[in-house]
Amino acid sequence: MKSAEIPLGPVSQEAQATAYTDPLTGLGNRHRMRERTRQLSLERASDPAPFTIGIANLDAFKPINDLFGVEAGDEILCQVAHRLKACIPDGATVTRHDGDEFAFVLPLVFERVGAEKFGQMIREVLSAPYDLGDRNVRLSASFGFAIHPFAGDEFDDLLKNAETALYRSKRRGRGQITVYSKEIAQEMKRATQLEQALRNAIISDVIDVHFQPIVSLANNMVLGFEALARWNDPDLGFVSPAVFVPLAEERGFIDALSEALLRKAAEAALSWPRELFLSFNLSSAQLMDPGTSSSVLAILARVGLDPHRLELEITETAVMSSADTAHRIIADLRAVGVRISLDDFGTGQSSLGRLREFIFDKVKIDRAFVSRMNSDRASEHIIKAVLAMCEGLELRVVAEGIEEHAEAAKLKALGCAMGQGYYFGKPVDSVATLRYLQTHYFEAASEREIA
Repeated sequence: MKSAEIPLGPVSQEAQATAYTDPLTGLGNRHRMRERTRQLSLERASDPAPFTIGIANLDAFKPINDLFGVEAGDEILCQVAHRLKACIPDGATVTRHDGDEFAFVLPLVFERVGAEKFGQMIREVLSAPYDLGDRNVRLSASFGFAIHPFAGDEFDDLLKNAETALYRSKRRGRGQITVYSKEIAQEMKRATQLEQALRNAIISDVIDVHFQPIVSLANNMVLGFEALARWNDPDLGFVSPAVFVPLAEERGFIDALSEALLRKAAEAALSWPRELFLSFNLSSAQLMDPGTSSSVLAILARVGLDPHRLELEITETAVMSSADTAHRIIADLRAVGVRISLDDFGTGQSSLGRLREFIFDKVKIDRAFVSRMNSDRASEHIIKAVLAMCEGLELRVVAEGIEEHAEAAKLKALGCAMGQGYYFGKPVDSVATLRYLQTHYFEAASEREIA
């Protein structure tokens, strides 16, 4: 008898079972999934009916594990495994991979709609509370699916493409479901290229800062400038900050980006008249980092910019992400003269509560209200109410997104002190900003003195 034909003894069978089993949950592991996929591929070689593999990843499991401890985390994973074994269809296989990742082989799921329906069912099953004895915990899960043979013939290709689909789901938020396709592969390839290009741009310090004027509506004189990030990549062209700033936050290098931009902005502000302020945006990630205040002040010290000339813009959403830490950061910065502005006012969930709980110096009325002010009475009344409230709270107000003379005139008549928008000037680089100052500040001031 050939060695390959020798039947496995009890020890060998036990060793094989151990090698194919996840020790914590008792489910199969990655080796089991590979073997089941190989078997299905062989069975359907002559009759190539599709089948599906999928991956489920628990959203935000690590913070729960850190908060309640490893034993509680293991208990949740075991409860997840129990639910999955109880609800998967006949003939399907469920396995556990590393950490909080589970996988499926689904012989009777043939196309995208079926995969999505299965994902929706599992998502509901996993969303029910998990019992940890003295407390309950809720979790969501994200999913990626790949369908054989369209997403690959071999297990490694199928798994890689299911992981690509899962990665897209995770980028879109919690509880998302994605089925792999060539279009999604191209989308994720572009996202990966963008991320790498952004990393290189930050390392090379080539992301620029442009400046948009903030003016007095009483006489159109410049009071300061808001610093805005601008990135023109040699291969990608112009990339909107609405794309690359959230990407930097998501991938964990927003601090490096923000520090480089603040340094450049502060250096540019040194060449402006000392009475002009610099407005700079802080991200939600920075308001969750206790080291943000010391980092900001260290940059100002190195550049030599007076903290009293800096105004930091933060959004209500950012403040709500980590209120206690944000409160400390704001207090530390205001203590040395940095002013704090609440950006996009009126678009959050509890703006009045934020005004009561935090100490701000200025409020910026969102462009969504300004753009509709002359055609929508509700928007006009909201602006009036904000102005009256801020006057009572002794807060200065800037109206954003002013693009027409009629908007500027109406806001001035309503008592708004400051404005910003294309009507007064588009964002331009530091050299063009100096030219803007020559015509809109120095020459305008001389004309007023002569008059």
